[in-house]
Amino acid sequence: MRVADSAWPVSLSPAEWNLPIRLSGSHGSRSEMAAGFKTVEPLEYYRKFLKENCRPDGRELGEFRTTTLNIGSITTADGSALVKLGNTTVVCGIKVEFATPTVDASNKGYIVPNVDLPPLCSSRFRPGPPGEQAQAASQFIFDVIENSQIIQKEDLCIEKGKLAWVVYCDMVCLDYDGNLLDACIIALLAALKNVQLPSVSISEETGLAEVNMNQKNQLNIRKHPVATTFAIFDDTIFIVDPTAEEETLASGMATIVIDEEDRLCAVHKPGGSGLSSEKLQDCIVRAQTRHREVHKLLTEVMKSVTPTINVKERK
Repeated sequence: MRVADSAWPVSLSPAEWNLPIRLSGSHGSRSEMAAGFKTVEPLEYYRKFLKENCRPDGRELGEFRTTTLNIGSITTADGSALVKLGNTTVVCGIKVEFATPTVDASNKGYIVPNVDLPPLCSSRFRPGPPGEQAQAASQFIFDVIENSQIIQKEDLCIEKGKLAWVVYCDMVCLDYDGNLLDACIIALLAALKNVQLPSVSISEETGLAEVNMNQKNQLNIRKHPVATTFAIFDDTIFIVDPTAEEETLASGMATIVIDEEDRLCAVHKPGGSGLSSEKLQDCIVRAQTRHREVHKLLTEVMKSVTPTINVKERK
């Protein structure tokens, strides 16, 4: 729907403006009025669009921004991936090291995720120790790894009680425009699938680790969790893949994590508006569809790079 050719009434207060869904680019004054309305009443500006089941960027309520994925972009890492979700950009680098298993878990290795939100990705973040959002994101990634069993820690054990792999998963946001968690999960999953570990054995004579760089193995990725984040407006309207602006205006947020068996791996609800059982079910259904979309993308990208990799999957 476009604006009629008649001039806009300028005597109305911002709350009385009846903002159209899309503005005609040929009328500069109308664009200026819309920009003014958005500045003065940003939430009302969004509500005008939401009532018409669309958003200011032209997307429908259940529509994701374009998702792009690049695997193996960091040559110095043991595995890496770069994900763009609209403008939001996250790169994940994997580094592996040897470690001694603990006494209580002598047959398990370690997975250590970390999310970094540097000032370069958005003016909302400051230099220094990790902020609250970065810490919460790191904890969320850790919980998803644990609950989904994306990798079983037993698979990281080289020699029980003697040697195991520790997998450091560092996710850095290069450009922040909302929906950080979804981008981090995709980047993590893709980077883990890109990891190539050398074959390692323990010498019976010396008791030291012997590394064979000519034989490499891929990690055994047991599950493929995918996150879907929703922003809640007025307790009733749910939109997927919110931008940074939409996150700020929303009355609540919710993230649903689903694996390839449609199993619910995690629900992240950091306060705000409540989530009824009916709405939760609706979100799960949309998350299942999103999983198929991401899994298809991941499969296509992996096929494009697999022929150049001479490795085998660990059993």
